[in-house]
Amino acid sequence: MSPQPQAAVGAPLSRVDGRLKVTGKATYAAEHDIKGVVHAVVVDSTVARGRITGIDTRAALAQPGVLKVISHLNAPKLAYRDNPASIDPLEGDRLHVFQDDQVHFHGQPIAVVVATTLETAQHAASLVKVSYDAQPPSTDMADPADRPDWKPITYARGDADKALDSAAVRLDVTYRMGRNHHNPMEPHATIARWDGDKLTLWDKTQWVPGTQVELAAVFGIPQESVRVISPFVGGGFGGAIRSWPHVTIAAVAARETGRPVKLVLSRKQLYFGVGYRPTYEFRLGLGSDRRGRLTAMVNDVTAETSTYENFVEEGILAPGNMFYSTPNVRQEYRTVSLDVNTPCWMRGPGYATGSFAVESAMDELAHELGIDPIELRRRNEPAEDESNGLPFSTRRLRECYTTGAREFGWHRRNPKPRSTRDGDWLIGTGMAAGVYHHLYWAAQASVRLNADGTALVEAATSDMGPGTYTSQSQLAADALGLTIRNVTFRLGDSRMPVTPPHGGSMTMANVGSAVQDGCDKLRKQAIELAVEDEDSPLYGADADTVVVRGGRLYVKDNPARGETYQRLLARNNRTHLEVLGSYTPEESHRASVHSYGAVFTEVAVDARLGLVRMRRMLGVYDVGRVISPKLADSQALGGMVGGIGQALLEHTVMDQRDGRIVNADLANYLVPVNADIPDLKAIYLDGEDHEADPIGVKGIGEVVQLGVAAALTNAVFHATGRRIRDLPITAEALL
Repeated sequence: MSPQPQAAVGAPLSRVDGRLKVTGKATYAAEHDIKGVVHAVVVDSTVARGRITGIDTRAALAQPGVLKVISHLNAPKLAYRDNPASIDPLEGDRLHVFQDDQVHFHGQPIAVVVATTLETAQHAASLVKVSYDAQPPSTDMADPADRPDWKPITYARGDADKALDSAAVRLDVTYRMGRNHHNPMEPHATIARWDGDKLTLWDKTQWVPGTQVELAAVFGIPQESVRVISPFVGGGFGGAIRSWPHVTIAAVAARETGRPVKLVLSRKQLYFGVGYRPTYEFRLGLGSDRRGRLTAMVNDVTAETSTYENFVEEGILAPGNMFYSTPNVRQEYRTVSLDVNTPCWMRGPGYATGSFAVESAMDELAHELGIDPIELRRRNEPAEDESNGLPFSTRRLRECYTTGAREFGWHRRNPKPRSTRDGDWLIGTGMAAGVYHHLYWAAQASVRLNADGTALVEAATSDMGPGTYTSQSQLAADALGLTIRNVTFRLGDSRMPVTPPHGGSMTMANVGSAVQDGCDKLRKQAIELAVEDEDSPLYGADADTVVVRGGRLYVKDNPARGETYQRLLARNNRTHLEVLGSYTPEESHRASVHSYGAVFTEVAVDARLGLVRMRRMLGVYDVGRVISPKLADSQALGGMVGGIGQALLEHTVMDQRDGRIVNADLANYLVPVNADIPDLKAIYLDGEDHEADPIGVKGIGEVVQLGVAAALTNAVFHATGRRIRDLPITAEALL
């Protein structure tokens, strides 16, 4: 078939759902108006390890409006079947809420109060008295107690230890990253309603089909008996991909009371009711010759996990095994079981932390050798993916370096630390590179062309902020030959065609490929209808020469010969045409597919106070085809801000005596604000990558955070001459 004219794809369009959001008409999980809804408030454990010996609910139940207090003492026994479709930790088992008297972490949900108003439920929850047989918790990776010993993940090629010992230049350093929390604007929330044996959930989730399957497994009911609705998500960053205990609690409360139940986690509860990016420690050895050619890398990674599940991010090892040409590599990634809740994915999962260690070490090596950091990276560019021997689909890092250096003004940099000042401020510049793998996942989308010339496209995906409604509408509009105002894209309902998790930069590539397939099939169906219709101006035309634009089908080389969708369907007595689009990736792949980026930044450090201020930042990205430049900018700038928080501000503080998170609020858990972000810019290299998927995109949401933290710490070293290896960078570390 002739390629379609492209009008919407590549255009910097505003969000199609933007007006709904700015006028408050976009409906988030807790905002659905469900008749007869009552309110639930979770009672959290105040110890981190032990056993519940008693729960006194008399004062709570005496409050007018309280319907029920549910705990392990009176909760129904739940099936908690295995869920093979889950992407939750594959070792261990998820928390079984209200099924026994065991406490695994501070803040664990141990009861729920259901009342007719939120205020009543909150007050009654404060009246529930719980007694414990408490034991000293283990919450510090440096001092773990006797806990489950999970099997480490390892990778090796060559003889890394021997090569490191004999290297002409050696680094042996340790990097540490504090725990980070997602802190989305919208708190996690669920409304649950039972209609007989059918469960409906209005839920904040990044994976509508995943929540459906998980709740069916928890309650031991058929998957089709659970419906999940989630049209808008107010930020997720990975924290809403899995179904957390509060979703089950809302459903239990609804079934036990016979009423629809709304449960919204408080800001404080977001620090232990859902997951987080865990604390990491990297012991990294790097060896090279005097010309800067890497000869060895040894990377020992340690991370926290819970006692009941082993959360791992295998991508954490990828920057060390494929980013640079290194003949000898040994990596080990082990988790330490602590009395904490289970961690989870957070933007740039695995890669954001793994790249910090590798990119910081590369900067240290460049300084040791007296080689420019960009040049060192160029000298170690691999010819293929050395972790699997596959050729790269596209790997345009050299171009990212060249473009970034030119636009940033890297040539003006004096490489000597502490060489540039602006009054009392020490000025430094730094750079780092980033890589994120391409994830393949089957997806479906339904496409319907109506007799009035409008189209409806549906898929059970989510939109937590990247602009899924808009980008999928752009793709569909061009594939169908319609203007974007005549295309409606709907998402967020488990009754719609199945899609992958909304994370890992998967949505545009995989759901978009299903949308493209469905729209192509439908356009072809309409063209075939026209060329076989004796009353059509297109009768007898070669179908492969017909294209559609503005809702009008015509012969590409003879635009006057054609007709509209409306006339075609009306004449054939069709109310609509409808198809199911699908994308099924091949099981084996011919190339190593990744997104890449290079980040350049300038910082100022107060010489007397140790304060760090980011002055400007530039990211250059190789991400394949960019469907929506305006949305890409939104993603890139947001990812940079996330990296700035990771490097300079964000750090969860825990009282090691009892496992309590001390700074579980936005007054004390610091995130970047507008005043912290003066100048950000993103550049995208032109191109497409059809080894990734049929539409040539590779995803941008994750890679844009990678390299940011390392670029900032490298810039701080250039400004001050002090190498900071622990995140976040604090004033104390620089004084």
